[in-house]
Amino acid sequence: MRTGPGVAENDAIMSNGEVIALLVPLAYLLGTFPSAAIVARRKGVDVTAEGSGNPGASNAFRLLGWKAGALVFFLDALKGAAATFAGLAIDGHRGAYVLGFAALLGHVFPLTRHFKGGRGVATGAGMMIVLFPLLTIAMGVLWFVLVRVTGKASVASVTTAIAFPISVALAGHPAGDVAVISIMAGIVVLRHLSNLRRLVRGEELGLVQDDDALDSGAPPPPEEEGDQRAAS
Repeated sequence: MRTGPGVAENDAIMSNGEVIALLVPLAYLLGTFPSAAIVARRKGVDVTAEGSGNPGASNAFRLLGWKAGALVFFLDALKGAAATFAGLAIDGHRGAYVLGFAALLGHVFPLTRHFKGGRGVATGAGMMIVLFPLLTIAMGVLWFVLVRVTGKASVASVTTAIAFPISVALAGHPAGDVAVISIMAGIVVLRHLSNLRRLVRGEELGLVQDDDALDSGAPPPPEEEGDQRAAS
């Protein structure tokens, strides 16, 4: 029988890894929590049937106003942050990435909605704020500036997703971090392909259609039925 500090350390790592493996399904289920649908339902709106039909913060923002959109973003980000923090506490960065990524997959590909979920921006941001708080804040500022300049949440989200792994690499973080974040960014970009196609055709609607709704937090005026599905 092998004994010694090295064996004890390996046993501890294996034990932590087993705990993380057991928590993966729970993290995925956490990611499936339908924040947008619940918030919208309380206001009598089916967020999956109106606007873009996407159960995310942008669609909630557009349909219900900035207050509801901000609440959905917070709840979706909390899913990623909670799973990532739990993984970090149990097994360091490895556990953080595993559980955070499981929550992200749950949000983007929820079993409860036939694998048709959100874009992953808010949940991914929640994951990143735990691991890279300063970079995440900087990317948040970039996202906000791009939204104000372009009026398109999709443009801001795709640009920020691409910029994040580049920023992590430039900050000197390990190649493993850059690789994992690049995969996450790829998922976000892929989930925005339909938005990008509409953008090329000039059919992508803005995040806010009415400045008064942005200032007051109230829902914007109803869109024409033919335009509703062009929303991001």
